[in-house]
Amino acid sequence: MKRKERMSVMWNLWHGCTKVSEGCANCYMYRADAKFGRDSRDVHKTQSYHLPVRRRRNGSYAIPSGTMVYTCFTSDFFIEEADPWREEAWAMMRTRSDLNFFMITKRVERIAACLPADWGSAYDHVTIGCTVESQAQAEKRLPLYNLLPLRCKTLICEPLLSPIDLAPYLTGEVEMVVVGGESGEEARSCHFDWVMEIRAACIACGVSFVFKQTGANFVKGGKHYRIPRKLQQSQARKAAIDYRADSEL
Repeated sequence: MKRKERMSVMWNLWHGCTKVSEGCANCYMYRADAKFGRDSRDVHKTQSYHLPVRRRRNGSYAIPSGTMVYTCFTSDFFIEEADPWREEAWAMMRTRSDLNFFMITKRVERIAACLPADWGSAYDHVTIGCTVESQAQAEKRLPLYNLLPLRCKTLICEPLLSPIDLAPYLTGEVEMVVVGGESGEEARSCHFDWVMEIRAACIACGVSFVFKQTGANFVKGGKHYRIPRKLQQSQARKAAIDYRADSEL
């Protein structure tokens, strides 16, 4: 049965970030800002800050109930510069408990101190994923991540820059792993063998796996392929290697 696609929106409530690891080297946000001469290190609230609680003229919310809200993808929700605004951001998410918020972070060490006072065992409608682009970052971030009270733990191996042995970290509450190569003119290589090794670990541990995109510099069978941005996701889908541990995912 074909999955029904849910409605989604992007909520970039603040913009700007600082680079913290090798995965940030060719950040798409930095590339986009450079085209307009903007300083990507300037962290500031955006005009979309109150998006989830905006209402139409008839009083209904602008974002319909059940929508997936991709949160803070031109910054990091847990970046220190946003500390003064985060409490209000959590309040908006509490108000819109009928939406599903999804965010990812490299700043795993800051999550515990930045959760709201009423977080408890987790907000059921908020998913916080962890980015791990290399073995070194997996070893640094995942022991911390797996101890946090979070729902639907998700690992994002994008850009995938090296082989990663995820098996030691898939024994807890991790439900999904998303893998993808790096985009852009300076993209570092992503090897299909690395993708398949992560997939094998996911299947062994009963964790869903998604191959999101090949990246611009893809290596398969010993051959390098330069793949245009518009084809990177479709080529990944053609590989047909996604694994669904739960048929409802």
